[in-house]
Amino acid sequence: MAAPALYRRVLLKVSGEALLGSQPFGIDEAVIDRIAREIGEAVALGVEVGLVVGGGNIFRGMSIAKAGGNRVAGDHMGMLATVMNAIGLHEGLERRGISSRIFSAVPMPTICETFSQQRAERALKRGRVAIFAGGTGNPFFTTDSGAALRAAEMGCDALFKGTNVDGVYSADPKKDPNAVRFDRVSYKEVLSLGLQVMDAAAVALARDNHIPLIVFSIKEPGAFVDVLRGHGRATIIADA
Repeated sequence: MAAPALYRRVLLKVSGEALLGSQPFGIDEAVIDRIAREIGEAVALGVEVGLVVGGGNIFRGMSIAKAGGNRVAGDHMGMLATVMNAIGLHEGLERRGISSRIFSAVPMPTICETFSQQRAERALKRGRVAIFAGGTGNPFFTTDSGAALRAAEMGCDALFKGTNVDGVYSADPKKDPNAVRFDRVSYKEVLSLGLQVMDAAAVALARDNHIPLIVFSIKEPGAFVDVLRGHGRATIIADA
């Protein structure tokens, strides 16, 4: 018999870059389908799943700022990119018969619902996947901060961050062969050591609300469900 899930409600943060697959730009439908399948497996285990997706596969607001442009305008463009990705994931879930709803921090009622904690709560309790788009709705905040904010608002038991590597390392393992991998690390250590996991605001928000951060490889098929069951390979960031 398969092991039950360790968490009742989780927030899954997926980077926009994860949706690229082998493409240089945009969305790889094969990746969307795989992620949708794994979310469906989590829902079948009785887990309530919230989802936040970045927009880096389409546009990053910081690219405008680095070029000397208007950071606010760039961040607004990035928020729109997250909505596009949210629509893609919504369609992928619906194709598999997994009910989902998109809640945007930026009002755009023709396309999706405006975020409301009460409506999102009802959706999760009914077994629907709540997809949170538009970041926090404010410039100068990353989608990591948006994920931590939604995890806190929705009372999630854990925030899962799907990355390109299988956990948290002391340095970029792709650049430093001597990088040390952590199985468990505290919020304080992440902040004091400057570990590149999530931005400081997101880590602090998770810490203050006692939400464990679980970092795993979204590129590893089945990893999300494996870690939900207490198996698989991941780094847990929590109170010491």
